[in-house]
Amino acid sequence: MTTHTAPLRLTVPEDGERLDRYLAAHTGITRSQLQRLIDEGAVTVNGRVAKAGQKLDAGDAIEADLRAPAAPSLAAQAMPLTVVYQDADLVVIDKPAGLTVHPGAGHPDHTLVNAVLALAPALRESGDPLRPGIVHRLDKDTSGLIVVAKHAAAQEALARQFRDRTTEKHYLALIEGRLSPERGAIEAPIGRDARYRQRMTVVEGGRDARTTYQVREYLPHHTLVEVGLETGRTHQIRVHFAAIGHPVTGDVVYGKPSPWCPRQFLHAWRLKFRRPSDGAVVEAEAPLPADLEAALVAARMLDA
Repeated sequence: MTTHTAPLRLTVPEDGERLDRYLAAHTGITRSQLQRLIDEGAVTVNGRVAKAGQKLDAGDAIEADLRAPAAPSLAAQAMPLTVVYQDADLVVIDKPAGLTVHPGAGHPDHTLVNAVLALAPALRESGDPLRPGIVHRLDKDTSGLIVVAKHAAAQEALARQFRDRTTEKHYLALIEGRLSPERGAIEAPIGRDARYRQRMTVVEGGRDARTTYQVREYLPHHTLVEVGLETGRTHQIRVHFAAIGHPVTGDVVYGKPSPWCPRQFLHAWRLKFRRPSDGAVVEAEAPLPADLEAALVAARMLDA
């Protein structure tokens, strides 16, 4: 990736070009890398968070924070992993809470990527030096299913499925309070918080985001819900439920700490996608881990 030492500002001279293509032509950064930066809210058009595929008009003002950290040296580091499914193209892992998905600031190694490199050395040739094989994300403190490609062709095929929203992702979450109605959807655009850049928020002009839910169980002061993601915005579930007054239990960023839940109660429970090699459907499930099972027991006992 070309390194830019200051935010980039451009004025579009004529109508019609896609944002990601325009930036690729003017920055030396690949479209896949630009799409990731745009997804993370690093690019605005006329002051609004941008979308990779949006058409530009003459006079549009683009601002892009493309300052890139130095790429860490990725080492293959064998670590115990719970493999739910594996073939020549990919591996589905039940990620434990506390494990960061890929190297970055504060996490130069001992990440999921380092562990998968030990399983699939060909990942080094995937084209993304920071996130080889990664096609979707889980927060460090969210547990559950994540699929990692083993080589570049599989990574592109899987990434296309996630971009086209043909995958199915379901989570289990314990949220504060009694959620009503029992089934519904939260539709609210999400963008980066202007004051706290590490946080996301519901904001006018943000990227479209839709979260569906179904109540599984009402507890004395909480609700256990099955959650479906129809889009994949950063922190989407946590931001959406906090926005309607029902933050995820134990979420210290968008809610509050819990004395009996050691981390945010969010688990990627079910994942469905098509195998790149032949299009066959792969469905995987991961049960709640022990820490969240214990937290659920504690929640049921509160004032019961």
